[in-house]
Amino acid sequence: MAVLDFDIDNLPTTLDGVEDKSGAVILLRVAGRPAGQAIVSLPMPDDAGTLRTYILDHADSAFWEAWLGHNLGLSPEGETSGQLPDATVAICTRDRTEDLERCLSGLAQMRHKATILVIDNAPSSEDTRILVERFPSVRYVREPRAGLNNARNTALALANGEVVAFIDDDAVPDPEWLGTLLRNFEDPMVLAATGLTMALELDSDAQIAFQRVGGFSRGFKRVVHNAHNCDPALAWHCGAGVNMALRRSVIDLIGPFDPALDAGTRSLAGGDTDLFRQILSNGYQIVYDPQALNWHRHRRSMAELQQQIFGYEAAAFAVLTKSLIFERDLRALLPLARWMRHQIPSILRSRRHPDARLPFNVATTQARGAMAGPKRYVEARRIARNG
Repeated sequence: MAVLDFDIDNLPTTLDGVEDKSGAVILLRVAGRPAGQAIVSLPMPDDAGTLRTYILDHADSAFWEAWLGHNLGLSPEGETSGQLPDATVAICTRDRTEDLERCLSGLAQMRHKATILVIDNAPSSEDTRILVERFPSVRYVREPRAGLNNARNTALALANGEVVAFIDDDAVPDPEWLGTLLRNFEDPMVLAATGLTMALELDSDAQIAFQRVGGFSRGFKRVVHNAHNCDPALAWHCGAGVNMALRRSVIDLIGPFDPALDAGTRSLAGGDTDLFRQILSNGYQIVYDPQALNWHRHRRSMAELQQQIFGYEAAAFAVLTKSLIFERDLRALLPLARWMRHQIPSILRSRRHPDARLPFNVATTQARGAMAGPKRYVEARRIARNG
């Protein structure tokens, strides 16, 4: 499938990069602002008027809400006239120079400029350092302790400014990404802001399958999350680490990222969710702002996708283990009960009606990850403590 980016009032006269595609996911903008999406079959009509009608026929409800608000003259959510806080952009990376180069090139196109910090996490070669030398304004730091959360903590410790914005090495920012994230820190109770992440490409069945279940998107509506409208145990609803910004004071108010969680550890993922959980539990807020847009290259193979699904579920149960066993928080039993009530019927359904589009059973993969999560977290915690 093609991935396209259209402003509804400024549609292109020609469509590039769609010749060998059977369909497209279109990000729809209203007055330049991300508003919704349309999923269409290809080819699309050639003339501008028919093309516009065709796209509108497939637009989702989020687009129509934004379109109506714009045409009624309503002020967009999240606008601020205040001064934006000083910030550093941090990229935590390991041995992915092709992705990193694309990310750095995208950051160079941002309209709101900031210091850029690359944290090279336990690299196996000098390739990342050599690449960063081609970007003179980018600061390079090697973090020898393996684990994404170790790299994130290093970024928070070394960054300049009030806010650190994190973007994954396999993501590319929209030109307005950073400035839009930063506008959400006007309220001192906001410790984190997250944004909308769309697929950078949908060239493989695995990428399409990941996007089909939602990908990293949390929708097109701005939400201010707190413990009253978002259960801290479900803090992943607030966003994802691929697209987030944190006040540096989060270390003093909440504590650092848990080095026993996320990529590069036995826990596999979950570091962002765990920190979001603690932010909400301590009475602070997280803003999800879909105008803060970036684009992510999803895993290209089915083997990678299966490992990703396994890892997310293992991480979810690693966080539950931390909360229940190490923090003595009995509220962690509630999401565990909800998971069992949902997952057991899901496994039974998937065995009766397997998804022919996937070479593996998603529900079973999730169950295996969940069962592995507690042990993996205990092992990761021991490694972090000794290492």
